[in-house]
Amino acid sequence: MGKAKRKQKTRRAPAAVLEPRPRLEPNAAGVDIGATEIYVAVPPEREERAVRRFETFTADLLAAADWLERCGVTTVAMESTGVYWIPLFQILEARGLKVCLVNARHVKHVPGRKTDVCDCQWLQYLHSVGLLRASFRPEGEICAARSVMRHRESLVGMAAVHLQHVQKALDQMNLQLHHVLSDISGQTGMAILDAILAGERDPRKLAKLRHARVHADERTIAKALTGDYRREHLFALQQSVTAYRHYQELLRACDEEIEAMLEEFSDGEPAAPAAGEPKRERAPRRNELRFDLQGHLHRIFGVDLTQIPGINAQTAHTLLTEVGRDFSAFRSGPAFASWLGLCPDNRVSGGKVLSARTRKVKSRLARALRLSAQSLYASKSWLGAHFRRMRAKLGAPKAITAMAHKLARILYHMITTRQAYDETVFAQEELQHQQRSRKRLEQQARALGLQLVAITTT
Repeated sequence: MGKAKRKQKTRRAPAAVLEPRPRLEPNAAGVDIGATEIYVAVPPEREERAVRRFETFTADLLAAADWLERCGVTTVAMESTGVYWIPLFQILEARGLKVCLVNARHVKHVPGRKTDVCDCQWLQYLHSVGLLRASFRPEGEICAARSVMRHRESLVGMAAVHLQHVQKALDQMNLQLHHVLSDISGQTGMAILDAILAGERDPRKLAKLRHARVHADERTIAKALTGDYRREHLFALQQSVTAYRHYQELLRACDEEIEAMLEEFSDGEPAAPAAGEPKRERAPRRNELRFDLQGHLHRIFGVDLTQIPGINAQTAHTLLTEVGRDFSAFRSGPAFASWLGLCPDNRVSGGKVLSARTRKVKSRLARALRLSAQSLYASKSWLGAHFRRMRAKLGAPKAITAMAHKLARILYHMITTRQAYDETVFAQEELQHQQRSRKRLEQQARALGLQLVAITTT
């Protein structure tokens, strides 16, 4: 009887009424992007057909923008699907609409049917109630420079593929040239390849093309050039060398375009001169940009970022093309490092830390900063010593991420304050480290019944 009464009381209890969330963006629309068609959803009270389908031709995208304006839409949310969102994003942005480009992971649909119509309506609802956050997108001139730079990276990869084809053809002819020379695409390697393709087969004559700075002697190079010069492999070698040189020409054209774009950037506010000695200039390596990149970046940022140990001109250029020089979108240095995925992503439940692993973020800048952090292993600077201590304490992977986090905060501080890099600010931290080390040694000595005696050096 008691259970029956409790059940009756439960049935008689009034059901809770969930009030709809207030609309923070009443003029919001949602767009589901596809390769050949898009679906656009506007507030239901604006149109009888609140969802419409448009093709992805330019005329259809313009018609979609006109329809959104007639419906009184002022802001639009869309997913960053491949590169299909770029044409519509640019059209809507040119019309004066506020476009909210969101991460697909943040707008997962509730369990149930998944269709393009449901997706665009879900985006419209989430955006109208203020549950979506726009992804960071730099200004137009930065996006243009980034596009050319990413295209250049793809050309470098294609050139490397044809260089591998050259090595494959040499292996099939049992020519060990690429095992004797450190860089087959260097001056000596290309001169020997040109002579082979011109018909020269005498190993001693080919070895005389050796540059004076090559470590291998002529006798070793001559032994490496004794092989089976078969017709089919020579044909593949000719094709691969021609294709490699073609991509080198394309890379030079990209360098000219990138330099022209950098010259169009206005000068930044000059910073105070650095306290340390300036870095020595070196010749660019094989796939690096063939102009004074460091000078352009110093002029644009107003501060020389290459004064930071581990940061070279290529890393600073990656920072410019991926973020730009306006860091107002990030409230602080830690927020900038968090956006790069270089901070612990704490997962806490019930007062317990379930996980503190960093988020998986695909960022070219984060990857460049990790490479810069790894290069500090042999550095004699304070950052190098700090990295070696963390590497011994945490292990290489965690130490690289932690050092990349510190480099990101240093970059943020230098760009936002226009202050040159000054390593003397780490003197206090170095003093604290020495005090901790001394205290630890004294405790170990007392445990062993010994006593430390300070030695004064003159």
